[in-house]
Amino acid sequence: MCKGVAKPFLKWAGGKGQLLNKFEELYPQALIDGKIETYIEPFVGGGAVLFNVLQNYEIKKAYINDINKELINCYRCIKADIEEVIKQLKALENEYLSCVDRNSYFYEVRNRYNEIHLNGHLDFEKCADFIFLNRTCFNGLYRVNRDGKFNVPHGRYKNPLICDQDNLRLCSKLLQRVEINFGGYEQVLDKADKNAFIYFDPPYRPLIEKNSFVSYDKSGFDDNDQIKLADNYKELNKKGCLLMLSNSDPKNTNEEDNFFDDIYEGFEIERVFAKRMINCQASRRGDITEIVVLNYKRRKTDE
Repeated sequence: MCKGVAKPFLKWAGGKGQLLNKFEELYPQALIDGKIETYIEPFVGGGAVLFNVLQNYEIKKAYINDINKELINCYRCIKADIEEVIKQLKALENEYLSCVDRNSYFYEVRNRYNEIHLNGHLDFEKCADFIFLNRTCFNGLYRVNRDGKFNVPHGRYKNPLICDQDNLRLCSKLLQRVEINFGGYEQVLDKADKNAFIYFDPPYRPLIEKNSFVSYDKSGFDDNDQIKLADNYKELNKKGCLLMLSNSDPKNTNEEDNFFDDIYEGFEIERVFAKRMINCQASRRGDITEIVVLNYKRRKTDE
């Protein structure tokens, strides 16, 4: 049995790994006290918060969801048969690292990945290709074009870790407690009962108009979707659920932009610092604030 701390098996744009220490200060007291048995994450993405919560708190059942069917296939395969995932991913790793023309190999895998159509059944080849592409593409981005085809270019890393076997096994063990759903985020909200802890990490509102990196899914997520999400947040608040939501802070680029302050008026809004990791110019990667919306009072922690 592998020992250690499970971490996301994917590099993920906007992943919360760097914010976990701060988030732990913002989790509800009931979670810390072991009074929360159900955890729900309607936009699971890379799962940094999911794995953190499952490992550190007394969660008996978790529900995760995402609109990215390829990502959900990955989670389901890792839960169902981790050794098959490792077998196929290790083969890809060995071929890639020993290949003279890694660039051509990458695009061969990318083309194959885009031709595999999921039909509701587990597809271990697509899962292995997904992780391989994530580990070898530029900046670990996940981006699709209008046809839903993955189109991120080769990253050209010298010695990427593609098949992290120990971590994959740890993730698989934790996922045995998780129900994994595919589709719009609202469907999983039916699982919420009083005192469930729900963490929302929706596609971020772009700080710059016409920002190209919102193509996580071809359906998109615009301001109307953000407002609808806020309405759902308010309904869950009435049910007694404990809620935490993160998003971009528009005040980084426009001090007069009160979009989130307005739609989440009456709730606690924390601003936390994070590094902007996605920018082709290294000089423009730096600390910015993100918002965290809570429907409960922040716990008192030692300064």
